[in-house]
Amino acid sequence: MRQWIVLTVLAATACSGGAAVTGGGADLKGQSVEVVGTWSGDEQKSFEKVLAAFKEKTGADVKYTPAGDELPTVLQTRVQGGTPPSVALVAQPGLVAQFVKAGSLKPLSAEVEQAVGSHNAGVWKQLGSVDGKLYGVYFKAANKSAVWYSEKAFAQVGATPPKTWDELVTTGKALADTGQAAVSVGGADGWTLTDWFENVYLRTAGPDMYDKLAKHEIPWTDPSVRKALDELAKLWGDRKLIAGDPLQTEFPKSVIDVFGEPAKAAMVFEADFVASVISTNTKAKVGEDAKFFPFPSVAGSKDAVVAGGDMAVQFKDDKASTELMKFLASPEAGKVWAPLGGFLSPNKDIPADAYPDDVTRDLAKRLVDAGDNVRFDMSDLAPAAFGGTKGAGEWKDLQDFLADPKNADAIIQRLEANAAKAYGK
Repeated sequence: MRQWIVLTVLAATACSGGAAVTGGGADLKGQSVEVVGTWSGDEQKSFEKVLAAFKEKTGADVKYTPAGDELPTVLQTRVQGGTPPSVALVAQPGLVAQFVKAGSLKPLSAEVEQAVGSHNAGVWKQLGSVDGKLYGVYFKAANKSAVWYSEKAFAQVGATPPKTWDELVTTGKALADTGQAAVSVGGADGWTLTDWFENVYLRTAGPDMYDKLAKHEIPWTDPSVRKALDELAKLWGDRKLIAGDPLQTEFPKSVIDVFGEPAKAAMVFEADFVASVISTNTKAKVGEDAKFFPFPSVAGSKDAVVAGGDMAVQFKDDKASTELMKFLASPEAGKVWAPLGGFLSPNKDIPADAYPDDVTRDLAKRLVDAGDNVRFDMSDLAPAAFGGTKGAGEWKDLQDFLADPKNADAIIQRLEANAAKAYGK
């Protein structure tokens, strides 16, 4: 969820252009649909163009209500008050499961389910399902497996984008020898550290173990967790490689450390929304001065992607709501937003040329090409007390590990104690 909050504050995407939408949809004149989501600013404007295309296609009146960070509270209040929206865009699978268990959400129609299966890798259908029934359509996604680097810094040492974790550490040492840190880590924001861990864990333990840890079917004291922390310690444990005090560095500053003037580091890890921070806060040009490479392989691991995303769910069982869900599951809807920037989709049938630049096209392609090796942000799958609370749970434990990477044994014990409490075990 946190990545969308950052993007809402910092996004600076274009608001012109768009894809033509063909007619031929259901006749919904006189019917109305309300959609609630977190998006505001440029993201809201872009999504409203998607809804305008739906209105043009069907004749339905569509209203979008932005709820920002308070989306869970807004939805819970409205459901309890008997005034739920027609559709909502939700970033937390756990919240969706909560509404399903309360009987508040409608399973998606066979037509929508077919569309999801046709246009997406199977993992996205699994992520949108609760107890074997499909409730959600992933309309917008984030590729959280990207390492962004300064072309200038790499050129100074003749470096090329590393393909393995060990190459990343070696490249980092060569960069540090020039007097500039290798990487800036936004450790003041605990969620960035969960993303680091998840990428390394997915590559060292594999997708099946990732799923088990995400459900707390194995404890955080499992040797696979220690192995991932040991790999992280190769980078985090050498303070010459890290810019400044990472525990005092917030996410936006970690990006500016690399692409601002004067530059303090050569690389920063985070999702595709880093591009918006670069464009908003620096003079660097994405795709020229600022480039990315996929999170490297660890010990020969296959390509994989950790993803976040916004899932459309249906609260009202009427024709207009069902048709909107069907539209959001189609490549037609994604093709409206894609040219405007600030958008990736797991929908494999959105053509590459719909995206506005090579960097976005590459990020989207890697998200799609990862297929079933995509895994959702683990901390967003966890109870908020463990995976989503500032100064507590996994956020705090990984901050403590960043402060002292030699203390892995104590950290995994603390992680397990906090997880067991949050999961009720």
